[in-house]
Amino acid sequence: MKLKTPVLIVNFKTYEEGTGTNALRLAKICEQVSLRSKKSIVIAVQPTDIFRIQSIVKIPVIAQHIDPVGFGMFTGSVTVAAVKGSDAVGTLINHSEKRMGIKDIKEAVKLAKADGLLTVVCSPSPEYNKQVVMFSPDFIAYEPPELIGGKISVSKAKPGLIKKAFDIVNNAKNKAKLIVGAGIHTKEDVAKSLELGAVGVLVASGVVKAKDPKKVLEDLVSVM
Repeated sequence: MKLKTPVLIVNFKTYEEGTGTNALRLAKICEQVSLRSKKSIVIAVQPTDIFRIQSIVKIPVIAQHIDPVGFGMFTGSVTVAAVKGSDAVGTLINHSEKRMGIKDIKEAVKLAKADGLLTVVCSPSPEYNKQVVMFSPDFIAYEPPELIGGKISVSKAKPGLIKKAFDIVNNAKNKAKLIVGAGIHTKEDVAKSLELGAVGVLVASGVVKAKDPKKVLEDLVSVM
């Protein structure tokens, strides 16, 4: 799948507000804002919520994680086949809360690409980008772990590192594009991230746990 950019990816994580019936409610809000604004919003939901949500909303739904395994005796694993079979269009890989070894990242990207899934590989540093960009994922999401879930965004705290991360991804000359996340809360954070070379942002608590997620989403996409 080819994704329209700039893009806003909303990670529902396992927040209560992003689980089960609440996840469906939030997905509909994301869809409403996306359709009205004509801006690209993608939602990353728990495996158990993928099938139901994707059957109801018209915006792209991706998994929060896949394991680098196929069919067989892998109880509890999230396989590419299961994600694809639930009609998700892609997946996050190596989120800071679900870290993987570099060999497993490579295999997960390979398996996902073979099945036509969009790949968003999370990276904790510009230096790490140098390794994962060689796997040619669709997107690399640069997120400094120490800023995730905080009140200070990466675009404010480490703008120089965003530029460095962009240069590394851009110089690889493959299809990978840069997304940034960690502490993104305001339209100014989004605007600055795009200005520094990113093609989108990855957000979570700033939207999922907001008192008025619709208002927050409308504000964020207004500068995309």
